[in-house]
Amino acid sequence: MFAIIETGGKQYRVSEGDVLDVERLEAEVGAAVTFKVIMTGDGDNIVAGAAAESKSVTATVVRQYKAKKVVVFKYKAKKNVRKKQGHRQYYTRVKIESIA
Repeated sequence: MFAIIETGGKQYRVSEGDVLDVERLEAEVGAAVTFKVIMTGDGDNIVAGAAAESKSVTATVVRQYKAKKVVVFKYKAKKNVRKKQGHRQYYTRVKIESIA
């Protein structure tokens, strides 16, 4: 059985036991979280729309971390204009426990 969930403005296809990195969730390590379900499927049986919203996907937070730094460097040629900036995105690693 699989489900399509939505979190952080993105959609993910998950099954029970999957480990997934999503954008940061405000939850402690070991806490249970639930996700908005868009679609579920089991073989040829597909459920989408309003019927899928009654389903739930429960996951456990495994880790909170920051990704590697991305360097953003902007410049204008021949003008001596340079701007260097770094960014590290926050992520939450979750393990899908159940699709009900």
